[in-house]
Amino acid sequence: MIADLSKLCLHTITTKPWAIEVAVPKYAAAGVKGITVWRNAIEGRDLAKAQKLIADHGLTVVSLCRGGFFPSPDAAERQRAIDDNKRAIDEAAALGAPHVVLVPGSHPRQPLTVSRAQIRDGIAAVLPHARAAGVKLAIEPLHPMYAGDRSAVNTLRQANDMCDELASPSVGVAVDVYHLWWDSELAQQIQRCGSAGYLFAFHLCDWKTPTLDFLNDRGLMGEGCINLPQIRGWVEAAGFRGFNEVEIFSDLHWAKNQDEFLREIIAAYERHA
Repeated sequence: MIADLSKLCLHTITTKPWAIEVAVPKYAAAGVKGITVWRNAIEGRDLAKAQKLIADHGLTVVSLCRGGFFPSPDAAERQRAIDDNKRAIDEAAALGAPHVVLVPGSHPRQPLTVSRAQIRDGIAAVLPHARAAGVKLAIEPLHPMYAGDRSAVNTLRQANDMCDELASPSVGVAVDVYHLWWDSELAQQIQRCGSAGYLFAFHLCDWKTPTLDFLNDRGLMGEGCINLPQIRGWVEAAGFRGFNEVEIFSDLHWAKNQDEFLREIIAAYERHA
């Protein structure tokens, strides 16, 4: 049986050893239809050429990763984050990406409530720039293990609440199974997210047990304990019709032959996702 890859998207970070000039033709030749571009993959490159490369190989740009990291006790640092997010929005527009994924940020020297307020205010500050560019912003709640330094938004409820506060059709959510699979409210909050029009993106990988590294030991679909078909079912029942984005940070998988890894991704997507 030939797998249906029409909704399969790969993040360039998933095959981190490949430059974008290598990744794009490799993805296309394998039958992958979508690509999420990480900013490190286009650093120092001509964005028009990158956009043409992707288009010439028939791939859809699903999103740009990543913006965010708004909180800081230092006002100058907060402004630098706002300026960097505006650059990310411009990059997304140049590539034809419909949204920028926001890793919200956090800071260990201030309360989470302060960081959350700064995230909300930072998004509000870049919203006019995003609207003018025709680019949306997708808040990605991260697992609570990252609350101290990477994200003060840790549940889908918190992300939905922030979208309610910002009250803009340009702001929504990226649902990543790695960060949210454990949440007893996940099914209800996915439905709320879809009903409100906030459900912009859906990210796939797996949670390995034991986990050797909380950042760079994500599993290939089927290597861990997440009920991926169930969560995908909730997302689709909530009205999501976008791409299923494979986003894997893994020293183990990055160390292997990336052509072999790409074949494993496609087989795992067919069997487990």
